[in-house]
Amino acid sequence: MTDPMLINCGSHGKRVSAVVCKHLQDSAGALAGFIENSSDPHDLQAWFHWCEEKFEQEGGMTDAFRAFNGVAIVCIVCYREAKARHTAPAN
Repeated sequence: MTDPMLINCGSHGKRVSAVVCKHLQDSAGALAGFIENSSDPHDLQAWFHWCEEKFEQEGGMTDAFRAFNGVAIVCIVCYREAKARHTAPAN
């Protein structure tokens, strides 16, 4: 197992990093859905439902998908906040 990559977050200080799409990072109000792509606590990755659809349409990590996704590196706290903000409540 490798050590997790750290990031210096302006809001939360030095933390473990995670990867999200630009939509989860930028979308403060609208529920975008939250699809996790890794359960490894040292490699957390997520994107919203339209990114998942684009990924499937493209058949993988194409240039068009990457442009649509706009990967952003965030800290683990920002990741958890995005997850809480964009996960639909259970019925």
